[in-house]
Parts: sequence; structure tokens; C-alpha cells
Amino acid sequence: MTFFSKSLGALIASTLLAAGAHADVDQAVAKQIKAKLSASNPKASIGEVRESRVEGLYEVDTQGGNVLFVSKDGNHFIAGDLFQLAPQGVVNLSEQRRGRSRAQVMESQPEDEMIVFSPKGETKAHVYVFTDVDCGYCRKLHNDVPELNRRGIEVRYLAFPRAGINSAGYRKIATAWCADDPNQTLTDLKNRKNVPIEVCKNNPVAAQYKLGNEAIDVRGTPTIILEDGTVVPGYIPPDTLAKALGI
Repeated sequence: MTFFSKSLGALIASTLLAAGAHADVDQAVAKQIKAKLSASNPKASIGEVRESRVEGLYEVDTQGGNVLFVSKDGNHFIAGDLFQLAPQGVVNLSEQRRGRSRAQVMESQPEDEMIVFSPKGETKAHVYVFTDVDCGYCRKLHNDVPELNRRGIEVRYLAFPRAGINSAGYRKIATAWCADDPNQTLTDLKNRKNVPIEVCKNNPVAAQYKLGNEAIDVRGTPTIILEDGTVVPGYIPPDTLAKALGI
């Protein structure tokens, strides 16, 4: 089955949590739900079972921070985003929850394992960028970094070799993370300069690639993560990015 895939990513339950406390779940019910889900996908990670605010449905944590709504007998489940019809329009409450989760994940990452381009003056905001050195729009975004810095926006790069860990792209980008001057080396690689390939042990590229795939659901480069966890897939110009950051 596919209901444990990240694409279903429906953190519906967390939105409903705010509406009130949950009652304790009958352990026999919880056991039955877990058994049915595990039987459908033995390799899946099944977490806590909770009563939801929707009568007759239970919240079940799964891998990747996803949540399912499951019937009491475990034979049916709902996966999808929860939307609110608000005065300002349709609001994706599930995506808001995912954004808060992404923000926490990104803030927990060691900054000293990133390649950071900081403003000379006041830092008004920062963004995280999953990048690759062979990506045309990554180069375009990198050319904007001086302008972003001028506007007070710090750019924190994480590696995401699109072709995977056993690729030439991995060896190129790992060379930047292993260099004595990572910022200049990353710039040189993006500018297609001839940089000797030197991959050091214990570099963070594989871990960052895994983070992008499993926790953030990066599907291409560049992928920009704003401070509030909002994902911006692809390139956007400095004016648009600054506006999104409230600058």
C-alpha cells in the first residue's frame, strides 16, 4: 500500500489537537488499529494512536511525521489535507502544521555543517536552500546571493546532489563542504570553474541529502525553506523572496 508515503503528508490530526484534549484510547482498539496497519505494511513505523475530534476516527502517527485518520476497526483510513473555509479564503491547515514542523527540523540542524553566506550588516532574516552545483536555477539563485545579503537575508546552504550519493554530483558538492574555503569553492563549482575533486570523510552531504528526502520532501533544486517552514520550490527573484520574508 502507499498510505505511508510522504506524498500523503496529511497532518490533519495536529490541527484538530488545538480544539481540545484527547481522551485515553482503549488499548484493545489501539492494538487492533496498529495490527491492521502493520499487516498492510510490515515495514512501516506505526506510532501513537489517539482519539480525534472527529467521532469514530482515530489519529495514528506514521513515519515522516504523517498522521492518518483510521476507523475503530482499522479497516478504513483517511489521508489528505484539511482545509478551512476562512474569511480570507481557503486555508490549508495541514500545510500550516507541516510548515511548523519543518521550521523546527531546520532550526535543529547544526549551522556549522551548512555553507552560510551572511550579510555584512544586520541580518534581518534567513533562508535555508537545498542546492546542487549542476543545477541551472541553483546557479541563478547563487548569483542573487550578494543582493540577498545586501537586503539583510542570510542564505544557509544544505547539500542536495540530485543524482544521489553515488554520483559525480555528490563528489562535486562534497568537495565544497570539505574545502578550506567552502563558500568560495561552492561559488567556483557553481560558476563551472575547474575545481579539484576532494571528498573528505565524515562530511555532512549524505545526511543533508537524507534530511531533504525524508523530512522536507525536497523534489528538486533549489528548494528554499523560509523561517516559518514554508517551502518555495524552485527559483524566485530577490524582490519576491524579500517580500515573502516581510523585508
